[in-house]
Amino acid sequence: MGRVSTKENKTPYQLAREELGYSREKAAEITGIEPFKIERIENEKIQADPWDIKTMAEAYREPQLCNYYCSNECPLGINKVPELKVKDLSQVILEILASLNSMKKSQERLIEITADGIIDDEELKDFVFIQNELKRISVTVETLKLWTEETLAEGKIDTKKYNELTKKR
Repeated sequence: MGRVSTKENKTPYQLAREELGYSREKAAEITGIEPFKIERIENEKIQADPWDIKTMAEAYREPQLCNYYCSNECPLGINKVPELKVKDLSQVILEILASLNSMKKSQERLIEITADGIIDDEELKDFVFIQNELKRISVTVETLKLWTEETLAEGKIDTKKYNELTKKR
């Protein structure tokens, strides 16, 4: 077994690997990524390839690594993809319901603002508020997706049944 890292600011990739107790050599066996490349990714000496991140996320059963990459490192996603935090299911559902309730209250105002196809200066503040609420809903829905991916990866949901049911809809 390799030596244990004492580095303080570890990347999520290194933390995920170490949480499983994998050396870089063991991770290389499982992922097919060379140990030196894993080290360079973990030490931020090279820009990670999206496929390497996807492979590590699957091998380490950490879907959140993909979101981390897209929101923090990917040149296309860095300012577009919000970083998600895994939360308890009950917290995610409460956030979704709170956002939906807020949008119910804003629905009529959104219709008023957009009916004429123009957003004037008087409407702009309300429009931006509503747009931010919609972003919040979007992030919460993505958080629910991430929770589902994590739960599937942990084997807490029957993946075969889940996939069958999601294909029907």
